[in-house]
Amino acid sequence: MPHRAPGSPRHDPPSYLGGKQIRYYRPTGSADVRRLIDEGFQAFNAARLSEACHIFSDRMLLPEHDTTIGLTVAGALTPAGLGGCMIELMDRGLVDFVISTGANLYHDLHYALNFTLHRGTPFLDDRDLYDKGIIRIYDVLFPADVLLETDAYIRDFLVREDLGGPLSSADLHYRLGLDLMAKFPGCEEHSVVARAAACGVPLYTSSPGDSSIGMNVAYHELMNGGRTMIDPNMDVNEVCAIILAGRKNGCVILGGGSPKNFYLQGQPTLWEVYGIPKGGNDYFIQFTTDQVVWGGLSGATPSEAVSWGKVNPGVLPDTAVSYCDSTIAFPLFCEYVVGSQHGRRPLKKLLHKRADLVADLVRQARARG
Repeated sequence: MPHRAPGSPRHDPPSYLGGKQIRYYRPTGSADVRRLIDEGFQAFNAARLSEACHIFSDRMLLPEHDTTIGLTVAGALTPAGLGGCMIELMDRGLVDFVISTGANLYHDLHYALNFTLHRGTPFLDDRDLYDKGIIRIYDVLFPADVLLETDAYIRDFLVREDLGGPLSSADLHYRLGLDLMAKFPGCEEHSVVARAAACGVPLYTSSPGDSSIGMNVAYHELMNGGRTMIDPNMDVNEVCAIILAGRKNGCVILGGGSPKNFYLQGQPTLWEVYGIPKGGNDYFIQFTTDQVVWGGLSGATPSEAVSWGKVNPGVLPDTAVSYCDSTIAFPLFCEYVVGSQHGRRPLKKLLHKRADLVADLVRQARARG
């Protein structure tokens, strides 16, 4: 049993953990939601959400376009239960690779390990929560022992696997997903990390050290002499190679932050650094509560991204930004696209094609050098 957090009790106090368990929500393609979005979402940001649904369903998913679709994830979305939407999109081949904050992938592990997170309220005394060993993510509550036991699993995994390095973050998450499925059969039904491994979807994190997964990798090196080393250069080149290989490229951006920019920088890396003119993304969908005037949109609007070569200047009609909380917009969006005519595609399984794609990137770059 791992050491306990300060103030962590021997038993979970029921007064704070009596709310309903937060479960992963899996969209089913509700006809009622589709009708609401088509007929009820007519103006302002509701209309932008409707536009995003139609861009994805009517353009990005057309078989003849063969769009390579990236999903970027920022904000505490897996603790809020949105991992089920990600699982459904991956399972249906509607997302080909994911760039996420490490925190989302770490908190996803709680579901794989069968720990429980509970609905609560943000209006609590955090000093009392600390004394009672309760962690709060806005209105999500769970015992501090969930963190400690998830950390213990990660460290045990690192010792057992001895991954070595250098390796990309996609390699780390793939091996982690395989281990989860071996130790907890069936967990791929409620774990993004496990489902991605099963579907061959690369999972990247743009800041490996900025999460508890990275913290435990650092512990493993310092305390165990472990050799696991995540190489961000591999991530950059693999994402660029995936983008380069795409017949068309499109993104769905939840929030903004580092995952958004890490994806969008792929196009400038190709033309600016490698000398390969790709032409910019063909489709751009974002759900965010940020505003461009504050400078925190990480690539800002689709029109500004054109100046960087991140978005193809000829496709601005195929871009949409809905200024809406992702915990509201994303489940609605997923219900719509899952129920669309092209709501299932063959899996690209890019995870297993990365070496060939990077080799092609090298070939094209050297040919232009």
